Amino acid sequence: MALAGIRTARAADAEIIAKIQWDTWRTAYADLLGERVLAEFDLAQAERTWLDTILGDRAKVYLATEGTWAVGFCAAGRAPEDEVAEADGTLPADAATVGLISALLVEPRWGRRGHGGRLLAAAAEDLRAGGASRGICWVPEHDEVSTNFYARVGWAHDGTVRTLDAAGTPLREIRLTGGLDVKLL
Repeated sequence: MALAGIRTARAADAEIIAKIQWDTWRTAYADLLGERVLAEFDLAQAERTWLDTILGDRAKVYLATEGTWAVGFCAAGRAPEDEVAEADGTLPADAATVGLISALLVEPRWGRRGHGGRLLAAAAEDLRAGGASRGICWVPEHDEVSTNFYARVGWAHDGTVRTLDAAGTPLREIRLTGGLDVKLL
């Protein structure tokens, strides 16, 4: 395997991050997202959104590399109240110190090579250094690959479910939570 690494994303990376998102959604998430979501995916808009995220202060974006290739990314930051709230809207006592992994994708052809684990470990380390006590993420209810990935580092479903509108089709997601002392997978 070529030298693998993690670095903070730069503005110039927005294009490749959007492409990784598109390729991953099209190959690994097509059944979960449906044809309409994929048909309506706007690569240029995704690139603008990632550029805004990279340049903004709400999340830090990490890029996984293998050799000269960008192969995955992760976005993490402080969890907004609506992401950490219980189903009834109440906030847990630690709401102010919860980190959110808002995206973690590795292009499938680069999967099973440790990139996801390195991305999560880097994000967790920075969240912990910033005062976060634990992390959360949302994954599609039937995404066993992601659920198993997080389970290997001790994250588990906390009982909270939400339903998103995926271009007219309901997409149920479960919230996972766990510690930020993440060891490489």
